[in-house]
Amino acid sequence: MMTVLPYRISQQRLCSLRGTFSTTFAASQTKPMATKKSKPQQRRRSPVRRNTKSKTVVAKRARRSPSGKAGLVNEWMELRQSPIHGLGAFSLTDIPKGTRIIEYTGEKISNAEADRRYDDEAMRQHHTFLFILNERTCVDAAFEGNESRFINHSCDPNCEAVIERGHIWIEALKKIPAGTELAYDYAYEDDPDYTEKDLLFYACRCGAPNCRGTIVNTRKKLKR
Repeated sequence: MMTVLPYRISQQRLCSLRGTFSTTFAASQTKPMATKKSKPQQRRRSPVRRNTKSKTVVAKRARRSPSGKAGLVNEWMELRQSPIHGLGAFSLTDIPKGTRIIEYTGEKISNAEADRRYDDEAMRQHHTFLFILNERTCVDAAFEGNESRFINHSCDPNCEAVIERGHIWIEALKKIPAGTELAYDYAYEDDPDYTEKDLLFYACRCGAPNCRGTIVNTRKKLKR
């Protein structure tokens, strides 16, 4: 079953989003039966680091994503300078509606780890690659990420984000002509307490006729 998830997440709203998913998960545990020939299995914690007589085993750490550079990505898109922001993604050829263009990849981390890594209050300019995967997990494309992280936001998107079986896919919302910049609506969750200053912290410069002026999915009208 596919779940459409049309937004990335602002770190300021991450904590409040943890309880917004209505999906519940049933977990079951089975215990092995003890016999004369086998002892009951016992759970034990696996330490991050483990000292042995021969060597120290260290848990694998995610690699930071390499800097982006202009060029071909796959059969559908390439990266080049964007009028919206920095490096952007552009269609190489006409893309049919519903085409799965690229997977949004990155390190899967907990909400607590996302809180530790990023703090909007300490940022002069908002810049993260966090994307909600489910109620417990985010994808951080700053680590182990691919070129999908350079697809910009637009208030008039031609793409959308879709979650299927634990994977985030960027798909075409409509037929996209060759040479068009690819974009989807990040739709950061609104907060009743957001001031205009807060909304402008997540400023949008997509240039669309219906541009909200902010990446936040709000109905509030900003002064232009």
